[in-house]
Amino acid sequence: MTDLLDDVRDHYRATGLIERLTAALAVLGPEERPLTPEQLSGLDQFHTRGLAATAELAKLAGITADTRVLDVGSGIGGPARFLVATHGCRVAGVDLSESFVEAARYLTARTGQGEEVSFEAASALELPFGNASFDVALLQHVAMNIADRPRLYREIRRVLKPGGRFATYDVVLRGGEPHYPLPWARTPATSFLLTAEGTREAIEPAGFQALIRQDDTETAKAWFAGLRASGPPPSPNLGVVMGPEFPALTGNLGRSLMEGRLGILTAVFEAVAVR
Repeated sequence: MTDLLDDVRDHYRATGLIERLTAALAVLGPEERPLTPEQLSGLDQFHTRGLAATAELAKLAGITADTRVLDVGSGIGGPARFLVATHGCRVAGVDLSESFVEAARYLTARTGQGEEVSFEAASALELPFGNASFDVALLQHVAMNIADRPRLYREIRRVLKPGGRFATYDVVLRGGEPHYPLPWARTPATSFLLTAEGTREAIEPAGFQALIRQDDTETAKAWFAGLRASGPPPSPNLGVVMGPEFPALTGNLGRSLMEGRLGILTAVFEAVAVR
């Protein structure tokens, strides 16, 4: 297990990330000028459809100002900052990558949201929180890196209050192996895809009951088609974080979706008694 976690961590290792972010964000003004989550959305939403997907998932999960949210696999903090800005909630983020957590804290300081959102470096399989700590847990394009799905979902259930909601937005297997490298894995060695039904079968025994399940593959395909038609994304974008491989990684994800190899699942579950 340790070797596998190290391999996944290495995939997201980003040397000099804060320096690259600082340079890229110079186009938005001097460093002392506060930034908004919307200004950062081109580079801090690590999932298909970006900010729109985060906004929709938050709505489906019923997040309000009174909601205590856990963002599992929080990356450099984009969804967490957006939720704080739009819903007034408090958010804790965890991510396996220490460099991503450092970057998340840096960007959160730039948006002035340090009182409402926090980030820790930790494994999703060993969340550093007590039982029943959160009202909602979000998981966006993260589970594909995790081999032990039952343990992942049990851990998320552990930190949710009874009646809490678990909202997931992830890539699922549909009709064959995807094209590598991908944004979450350069080879199949660190990619652990399940089908939509297999995902449900892994989640529900952990103590969840499905409230919403929807196939967002066609919406994702339309989004990728729009990206292709519009040309290179404006700066700053995810290339700042993912490096020069970014176009190839996202291109393979789009191609795999278009060919029916992969799909996109959106689902919300309620925390109930463990079976």
